[in-house]
Amino acid sequence: MPEKQTMKRARRAKREGKAPSTQAGQFVREEIHHIREGKHGARSTKQAIAIGLSKARRAGVKLAPPRKGKVSVSTRRNAERDYQASHKKKSPSFGRRSKARQRALKREGHSAASPKALQKQARSAARRRSRASRSEAARRAARTKGGRGRSMGARKAARTRARRK
Repeated sequence: MPEKQTMKRARRAKREGKAPSTQAGQFVREEIHHIREGKHGARSTKQAIAIGLSKARRAGVKLAPPRKGKVSVSTRRNAERDYQASHKKKSPSFGRRSKARQRALKREGHSAASPKALQKQARSAARRRSRASRSEAARRAARTKGGRGRSMGARKAARTRARRK
C-alpha cells in the first residue's frame, strides 16, 4: 500500500496536468526510499522501478503497459493485470502472498537504490531513446512547469554548469 504522502504527490501532479509517467514517478521515488532505509532490497534498479510502476498502476495512475516487443510477454501481462486491479472492486488482501513477497525482497541487496545505480539506469534508459524523443519530453515538461518552476530549473542548470568548470 503506497504511503499517504505519495498518493498526495501523485494526485497533485495529475491536477497540474503532468504526464502519467510523472505521476508514477512518485511511487518509484517511494520505492527507492524504502530500499535506502532498509525496509527491503531489490536485485537491480530496474526491479525497484518496476515495483514502483506496479504500485502506481494499482493505485489508479493511467499508466499504459509497455508496448509489445519492448518487454517480455509475462512483464506486459503483469502490467495489464496491475492496471486492471485499480479498476476492480478490491478483493481481500492476501496476507500470505504479501508476506512471501516481503520476505523475498528482504533477502535482496540495497545497492540498487544507490545514486550510482540510479544514474547508470537513467543514462541507459535515455540512451535507448532518440534525441528528438528526449527533446520532445523536455518541451512537454516545460509546458506544465509554470514560470516559477522554469526559473528554478534555470538556476539549477546554471549551478550545474558552474560546478562542471
